[in-house]
Amino acid sequence: MASGFLFHELYMWHDTGRAALWHPAGLTVEPDLNAENSDTKRRFRNLLDVAGLLDHLVAIKARPAAVDEVQRVHTADYVKRIKTMSDAHGGDAGEATPFGPGSYEIALLAAGGTMAALDAVVGGEVANAYALVRPPGHHAEPDRGRGFCIFGNAALAVRHAQVRHKLGRVAVVDWDVHHGNGTQKMFYEDPSVLTISIHQDNWYPADSGHLHETGAGKGQGYNINVPLPPGSGRDPYIATFERVVAPALRRFKPELIVIASGFDGGIYDPLGRMMVTSTTYRKLARIMIDLAAELCGGRLLLTHEGGYSAAYVPYCGLAVMEELSGRKTNIGDPFAVFIDVAGGHHMYPHQEAVIAKAAALAQAVK
Repeated sequence: MASGFLFHELYMWHDTGRAALWHPAGLTVEPDLNAENSDTKRRFRNLLDVAGLLDHLVAIKARPAAVDEVQRVHTADYVKRIKTMSDAHGGDAGEATPFGPGSYEIALLAAGGTMAALDAVVGGEVANAYALVRPPGHHAEPDRGRGFCIFGNAALAVRHAQVRHKLGRVAVVDWDVHHGNGTQKMFYEDPSVLTISIHQDNWYPADSGHLHETGAGKGQGYNINVPLPPGSGRDPYIATFERVVAPALRRFKPELIVIASGFDGGIYDPLGRMMVTSTTYRKLARIMIDLAAELCGGRLLLTHEGGYSAAYVPYCGLAVMEELSGRKTNIGDPFAVFIDVAGGHHMYPHQEAVIAKAAALAQAVK
């Protein structure tokens, strides 16, 4: 079967306004594009088109999530507040999550689109799928938006898999450079969902995503954080997936794997301080594809999160899509000749120390 790809033009119409990176413009902050704008996502899709890969992917039609579906992980009051602001002139969902008129409907379309992609995977229509949605979701908490995220797309897909498709155990692997705090919070006491977040240590949200945050109650041991030190690149990331992610998933035995796919760990990203390249993302994708084939019949869904370098995100995305589809195009990463041979990709003692502690947590998963 071919890989699935979900996209909708309205995702590009989500308006985050003017800002300096993420800080609102004002008398001391000159207006610029908000870092979370449509450019990286549109350029990612455009490169797939230019590379000829879109022709070999199954187009999955997006649909809006129903309110009761969204309320599987979000409070009714929060959903109502977003709609009220969106119907007026927009607002902020909570923390650094500005949006304009109509973004409520677009956020519903992003959540529903992710669920539609999941339906295609679980229903056997595609081998795997990538949902290129916007706004992102992994920072959104049950009662507020954070870090550009309105509704928790990955978390909603997990609950959809369990409610609609009656799946039991589902795993979420988050390789965005920022901690997946929202996804963690939604499943912190739930032993049916294993959440693993690989992120830059103490970056965003601050004081979040520590090693000691391992779940609570019946969910104790089912949340793993790998807070890698700033400057981590190829070897630490690959080691994390081989020594933490793979053993944890093998012990958990999920029926489905969802990846919160942020490319802001990329070496050129303005909102991260990591050194990941498209070559490394390709390797991580291959590890996850093989694990999905081994553990859950290949059921693998990726939903788009962060990534703010308009120049570099498309090449990271293309590398992942080539691995998912099994099709190599004739377009390579033009930056790779410089960055793959740069210093800093090797494992250093302070990185090894974090990975070793996380690996011990993986061995405790039941």
